[in-house]
Amino acid sequence: MSTSPAKSSMRDALVAAAFQLFLEHGYEQTTVDDIVKTAGVGRRSFFRYFPSKEDVVFPDHEQALAEMTAFLAASADTDDPLVRVCDATRLVMRMYAENPTFSVQRYRLTREVTGLRTYELSVVWRYEKTLGDYLRTRFADRRDGTLRANVVAAAVVAAHNHVLRSWLRSGGEGDPLAEVDRALEFVRDTWNPDGAGAEAPADREDEDVVVVITRRNTPMWRVVREVESTLGEA
Repeated sequence: MSTSPAKSSMRDALVAAAFQLFLEHGYEQTTVDDIVKTAGVGRRSFFRYFPSKEDVVFPDHEQALAEMTAFLAASADTDDPLVRVCDATRLVMRMYAENPTFSVQRYRLTREVTGLRTYELSVVWRYEKTLGDYLRTRFADRRDGTLRANVVAAAVVAAHNHVLRSWLRSGGEGDPLAEVDRALEFVRDTWNPDGAGAEAPADREDEDVVVVITRRNTPMWRVVREVESTLGEA
């Protein structure tokens, strides 16, 4: 769903006014009335775009969540579900990367205000739930489908957030999209599409396998001796 230029301009003006005041006076000391006065609009205009003061700190997450949901819904049955959720997660990183200054300012603000950190965690949970819902549908024919979906969704979000936090702490330096690609590649290598685990370590590929056939009532010491004897002859 597109937003008209006029609505987008009003929304941006409110966000800009809010962050100007947050930086100058602090989040707790700034009221909605202060924001609308600085933006030069009425109080009703603020609540037309943002249900609360907290929401003006995260003005782009609803759109990003809607884009992620639509992207996953458009997935074909032949698409690799793990690749699809990784691609969906990149949409969120792109949102942050499009405006590094704002993203860093918001990060620093949320580190200072406990209520905003709590709000942010609820946003992250919604992203993870969206990915998990999609994966549960795609893994529905697996016995471990629900568990796998939940764990993979959590892993994808964790990889994304690891890169995001590092980038924000650096002040927005570097290319977070390239970094998140590397992190998500690690997730894909760990949870490959056929459900197998990671490849066996190189030093275990050539290990011997010994099969011992013995009577049920054979003493364990004799079984151990026979195994040792077999290994000694190998």
